[in-house]
Amino acid sequence: MTRKLMMGNEAMALGLVENGVSLATGYPGTPASEILASVAKSRRLRTDPIHVQWAVNEKVAFEIAYAGSQAGLRTAVSMKQVGLNVASDPLMSAAYMGTAGGFVVISADDPGPHSSQTEQDSRLMAVMAKIPVLDPDSPAAARRMTAMAYQLSEAFRIPVMLRPTTRVCHSRQDVAVDAEVLPGREADFKRDPLRWAATPKFRLKLHGELEEKLARIAAWPETAPVRHNPAAGGRRALVASGVAAAHAREALASLGLEEELPFYQVLQPFPLHTDFIDHLIADYDEILVLEETVGVIEMQIADRHRTRGKWTGAVPRVGELLPEAVFARIAAFAGRDVDVPQLPAVPGRRPTLCPGCPHRASFFAIRKAAPKGIYTSDIGCYTLGMNLGAVDTVLCMGAAISQAAGFYQAYRHAAKPPPVIATIGDSTFFHAGVPALIDAVVQQVRFVLVILDNRTTAMTGNQPTPASGVGACGEPLNAVAIEPLVKGCGVGFCRTADPYDVKNLIKLVKEALAYARQTGPAVVIARHPCVLEEARRTGRPPGPPPVVTDACDGCGFCVERFECPALVMNAEKTRVDIDPILCVGCNVCIQVCPKGAIEEAKDR
Repeated sequence: MTRKLMMGNEAMALGLVENGVSLATGYPGTPASEILASVAKSRRLRTDPIHVQWAVNEKVAFEIAYAGSQAGLRTAVSMKQVGLNVASDPLMSAAYMGTAGGFVVISADDPGPHSSQTEQDSRLMAVMAKIPVLDPDSPAAARRMTAMAYQLSEAFRIPVMLRPTTRVCHSRQDVAVDAEVLPGREADFKRDPLRWAATPKFRLKLHGELEEKLARIAAWPETAPVRHNPAAGGRRALVASGVAAAHAREALASLGLEEELPFYQVLQPFPLHTDFIDHLIADYDEILVLEETVGVIEMQIADRHRTRGKWTGAVPRVGELLPEAVFARIAAFAGRDVDVPQLPAVPGRRPTLCPGCPHRASFFAIRKAAPKGIYTSDIGCYTLGMNLGAVDTVLCMGAAISQAAGFYQAYRHAAKPPPVIATIGDSTFFHAGVPALIDAVVQQVRFVLVILDNRTTAMTGNQPTPASGVGACGEPLNAVAIEPLVKGCGVGFCRTADPYDVKNLIKLVKEALAYARQTGPAVVIARHPCVLEEARRTGRPPGPPPVVTDACDGCGFCVERFECPALVMNAEKTRVDIDPILCVGCNVCIQVCPKGAIEEAKDR
């Protein structure tokens, strides 16, 4: 048997490819981003074609993959948990209409959260949609569960959610890689308008069929909970799912409770198997439920007198269930008085934009052009503009534009309304910004939108955007330019500048503000490639760092207001030095220094 050390996202991708996926779509978002990229790499295991696509947003990705399933293919869509919000509309309808081929919806949750706006639990979305959800505890389990998900989907003709969490997606495990590889199928769409284009009357009928499916899924033996220690007795039981189950196994071994505390791992948190619920209620007086992030299993057991978990306060409702927390809850539940190991507190450092990031220059210019403005922003690495005092609000994808409109309306009748400047990344603009911009044009909202165009989806791993002209597998595609799209929305002022030319960008933002005050929305496109992606693409080394002259008096303006990691105040706080290892030679700091104390390197 051949084994390979694999990240959880890579393991799920392998599971999709070897189980006959023909169409895989997604939108990048941590912790799910590597799934689709890994499908693109693993497709070489198959001789038949697989279509792999980054879509413009999660809703579009879902609808493309679902149509493939309607045509009888095995398909998959991947996203992070907040992306599922964007795809929730087709998710709810697809649950009613069902599937023809197997359809797996991978929604990666982020308990913590580590890189998300929320730590919401996708399993609750599955409950609302009324589709089954599988909860892997490791990369190997995630790979196995892709096969289980396809079997479940095709057995009941229903979308199936696979819900890994960050610790599954980004942990690594040795995984067997010599399983049988199934080929894809030929598309064969069977026309059935009463089902695929169901009117409200028939949706009622489909809803009834969906409830019948759930009842049968709650009795399907292949996804039944697993008893890990059949010899253990007593009137107390431990129930866990996902990563919490992996931690629970280790805790039971450390505490010597393997033969004392019956332990059940739930593979399918919803619908929870009916016989399993009956068994718990009949055989145990106390039940400890460990799960992330909401008490979905606990809620279905529905016996508050016996159950200990999230709803009763016995298990924390916020944050990850780390091994220490699981150890402590199991020890307390079993009546063991033990010292719980604690991780030492490690001082953190706030995240910042990369050295040479063009967004840093854009934010500096925005602050200079409108020092008393309201700055709405969006989801992306540019959210870190808050460190530069140029981001006041961040809500969700595309909200920078809508919130700018809201602030304009709030201050519309004020004697001196503040200028409003919204910032949004190029990928986010395509994802959710266009409808909001159209609305702002219609309403004549007077604000400036700065589109931070670094030619890639930088925060999630430099995936292509609709403007890139390449696909998920590197294949050439058509590119959509931002300027004509903005003008097509009805915007009268649309200009482009390189943020590395700070003075010109400041001038352009001021012109946009003047236009917006009189007319309506103005758009400035601040375009410069992401330095990391450009270095990877071209292989060119960074330029020489600029030179700090003796004119530097240590005022700290460049360090505090520009915050480039390569600019470092010396120990005596008398001058600034440039770290040659971090510096990429962008020379923007030369324009930032108010004393003219930074000069271009002579040997450039």
